[in-house]
Amino acid sequence: MKILIVDDDAELRSHLVDILNEEGYETDFASSGKEALEKCQAQTFDIVLMDFMMPKMSGNEALKELRKHHPRTKVIMITAFASVENAVDAIKNGASDYISKPFKIDDFLTTIRRVIEETKFENRVKKLDQDKAFNAIASPIRRNILTMLSDSGPMRLMEITRELGIEDHTKVVFHLKILKEATIIEQDNERVYGLSEAGYKTIECLKKMEQILLD
Repeated sequence: MKILIVDDDAELRSHLVDILNEEGYETDFASSGKEALEKCQAQTFDIVLMDFMMPKMSGNEALKELRKHHPRTKVIMITAFASVENAVDAIKNGASDYISKPFKIDDFLTTIRRVIEETKFENRVKKLDQDKAFNAIASPIRRNILTMLSDSGPMRLMEITRELGIEDHTKVVFHLKILKEATIIEQDNERVYGLSEAGYKTIECLKKMEQILLD
């Protein structure tokens, strides 16, 4: 697994390189969005860690260009601003997830592993020639949310956050937003989340897919 770290903070870049190398990942780094795009043109990366705030070309601008030319490369945004708006904007532009600074090493590595799992899931979906709609639930977090709502019934935001074991509830908010936009879940007037009719069908499809993959 090859990871490109893009950040104008040299100390943070070096720190992330050390962490990822210790975990056995192959790494490279860039100090700007422009340099990142040049490196992605010259070689293939599985994941790009992209700082949201950078001079000249912002991380979001670099993300848009990267997705145009390298749509299969996964991008994780790094931001000092834990805002739902930034996260949703990045997701709409093609990012797989985001990490808020400062972050714990364990949480950072967990996010990396989740995106790797997402990549593996998408590859299986493509091999099975499933409908593109399955890509909307490629994230393991969103699949866990669907399973929870299927097993436990309707739940509130903080209940879902607690069950997922995620400290930053804004992460859960934008995953819920994606599921709502896909009409897989719905929210009532009391802010309680539950599966929609399409959500129940999606759960059934996931169960069938899991059985196929295990056989």
